[in-house]
Amino acid sequence: MRRLLVALVTVVLLVGCVSRPEPAPAVQRDTPPPWDAPRDAIAYIQAAGLKELTLGDDADPWILDLEVTVDGERVEIPAFIGIDRLRAIQAPVHTHDPGGEVWLEGAENRESTLGHLFGLWGVRLSDGCLGAACGSVTVTVDGEELDTDPTSLLLRGAKLIRVDATS
Repeated sequence: MRRLLVALVTVVLLVGCVSRPEPAPAVQRDTPPPWDAPRDAIAYIQAAGLKELTLGDDADPWILDLEVTVDGERVEIPAFIGIDRLRAIQAPVHTHDPGGEVWLEGAENRESTLGHLFGLWGVRLSDGCLGAACGSVTVTVDGEELDTDPTSLLLRGAKLIRVDATS
């Protein structure tokens, strides 16, 4: 019993002394889907210039749905976009679960854009490209086609955003 206790205390002390690894740099992918959520979201939050919120900051919430297709194929929206679980940090725009539900929570979430969301996801989004699909990108908001730069679209107030890209 004493050996087990000594071993347990040793493990706890060693784990407590290990520091968190430095986050990997934020990289915008220009590859075909699927795209996972970056593990080190802190680097993506900082690169986007967004406020770092504590995990679980749920002030002033808004939820919208996001659907993405590339060349007619639906793209899975992963859980934890904009959430750094290792550091217990979240961005004002993020996903909790896979499937396309996007959450706006915490301070400054009213300024969150589609560009922020794709930046946090680490996926290139521009007028003509989504990831590796460069040809056309069509964005609709609640059934209305967007005729401006998709990256500047404010998310607050939207219920359903569709992003369709073709090569």
